Amino acid sequence: MLLRALRSEGMKCRRSPVWAVFLVLPLFPAIMGTLNYLGNLEILDNGWYSLWSQHTIFSASFFMPAQFGVFCAWQWRLEHTDHNWNSLMTAPVPVRDLYWSKFLLAAGVAVLGQVCIGVLYLLSGQLAGVSGGLPLQLAGWMFFGALGGMAVCAVQLFLSLVIRSFAPPVALGLVGGIAGLVMTSQGAGLYCPYSLLCLGMRANNPNLSLEVGPFVLACGVCIALFSFLTIRCMAGRDVTTG
Repeated sequence: MLLRALRSEGMKCRRSPVWAVFLVLPLFPAIMGTLNYLGNLEILDNGWYSLWSQHTIFSASFFMPAQFGVFCAWQWRLEHTDHNWNSLMTAPVPVRDLYWSKFLLAAGVAVLGQVCIGVLYLLSGQLAGVSGGLPLQLAGWMFFGALGGMAVCAVQLFLSLVIRSFAPPVALGLVGGIAGLVMTSQGAGLYCPYSLLCLGMRANNPNLSLEVGPFVLACGVCIALFSFLTIRCMAGRDVTTG
């Protein structure tokens, strides 16, 4: 059932204009970060590491939370219109499978987002003439960034379910990204879902030593908690008025 539900979600996404967001939005932090790097070479003198810090401070705190917000809100948009919720909930598919199909697709988008950031980072470095070898930690930054992004997607799927309008969950994603940056700067990043994206990517601080165990646990707890809440809300929502 889960595979069938996942296939159905994939079919809805295949020709959706929402993919334009993933082609356009990552360009902004890449351009802004590269220009900021080139404009401050006397301070940002650590080559690829400095370039990564400038790219990620914009992407992890502003653009990626909004990007995930758009995608997760779009995933629920069809169900929130007309009587599509009735069709969804009366389908012979368990509620948990309906949810996990959406989450797995969003998790794939989190991975895709990191790949886009990595590719643009490498291209920007070549165009900017950054010297030296690539950071050996790059794969780790992207892997843990994707894990933190999955935690953010779990939150955004919950918000997009309980808030029927499209724009408010996206706005909350942007606010959450800013709050995550503040929490990270205060040393409390593990307690805020949006901070997990910053921590995983080592946003603005490539030399940050990540406590892998607590980080993975925080991501797992966040995903489990908001997945549970979303499934409970789905199961408890009235079919006629949902």
